[in-house]
Amino acid sequence: MPAQPTDLLRRHLQAAVGEMEREIRDRVPEYAGADGGDDARGVGRTVSDTVALFVGSADHPDADPRRLTDMYTRLGEQEARQGRSLDALRTALRVSGQIACRRFIKDAYRFGWSRETLGLLTDSLFTLVAQLADAAAQGYAREQDRLATERERCRDRLREALVAEPSPGPDVIAELAAAARWDPPGSVGLVALEAAPPDGGRILPPAVLTGWDSPVPYLVVPDPEGPGQDRLRAALERLGRAAIGPTVPLTRGAVSLRWARHALTLVERGHLPGDAPVRCVDHVTALATLAAEELVGVSARTVLGPLLDLPPTRRRPLAETLLTYLQCGDNAVTAADRLHIHEQTVRYRLRRIAELTGGRFSELDGRLDLMLVLTWLVRSGGTAREAV
Repeated sequence: MPAQPTDLLRRHLQAAVGEMEREIRDRVPEYAGADGGDDARGVGRTVSDTVALFVGSADHPDADPRRLTDMYTRLGEQEARQGRSLDALRTALRVSGQIACRRFIKDAYRFGWSRETLGLLTDSLFTLVAQLADAAAQGYAREQDRLATERERCRDRLREALVAEPSPGPDVIAELAAAARWDPPGSVGLVALEAAPPDGGRILPPAVLTGWDSPVPYLVVPDPEGPGQDRLRAALERLGRAAIGPTVPLTRGAVSLRWARHALTLVERGHLPGDAPVRCVDHVTALATLAAEELVGVSARTVLGPLLDLPPTRRRPLAETLLTYLQCGDNAVTAADRLHIHEQTVRYRLRRIAELTGGRFSELDGRLDLMLVLTWLVRSGGTAREAV
């Protein structure tokens, strides 16, 4: 009685496995396994199990194929965990299929198989290769989703630690950064946003940690003073009103975020420009005034005296001129340029202030206090009644 094709395949099973292993290692660098490590042993086991189960299924067409598909699903998951694409696994499957097909044709001529027998074997082979590739792709995609979800959770924990007060400390932050695959920078800057953009507008560099769901959305920006931050500022402009906190060490993120939110408050009140991202370091006086707003407001009468009794339409130009004049180092020409008025107008207003106050604003003592109160008055439009 002539031997059945599966009996012949079984006799040459080890030879087929060896040929497939050699060809895979030659053509797929990821599985070369020259050192005999895990990848090398894994290729051998996978090829041997696949060929054995294929031959077994040829004997038993009703056999459950899930053992093989489950194995390739796990292989797809493993490739995702190792950070590789599926190209290597697909190439290995294709190479194995080509070798098996060549051997089928060779054996068909050698043993006189019918065309029908050869067709059934090759059809079964191509169907199996397609099923295994699909199983690997499903496992790969599922594991990638799981890894992405876990990475986002790690990034959320890291982001929350960076803005926690008190800080959990550098060791905890380093551990969380490693889990999130985030390269710790030398410093960070926190950005407060007026509102979170829609999903399609959340395109930022991958190193930026995002707190879109916070009551006041914010970003953690690595090395905000470093190279390449022009692109970040361009991205922030697309997100609407934003305030950039001072650059701080990793354990002081809460400080940067607090001042970024203070600056955003001033933007929302119209006291700072909102047409571009505002940097806290460019508005220290305004922010210091906000931090002590209540004290500045109730102290205004003592500092400004008769100026507060003037109607707002007369008081504001005088206060703005005096503030600008002091900021310009008592230079009336520079102050006039900055205010876009004539130099003589500046001098007239200064004389009017001197008449109202008895000239006490020309003294050097108390100038910082004076500038803070003037800043409050100019930016907030505070009234005499509010300052009493």
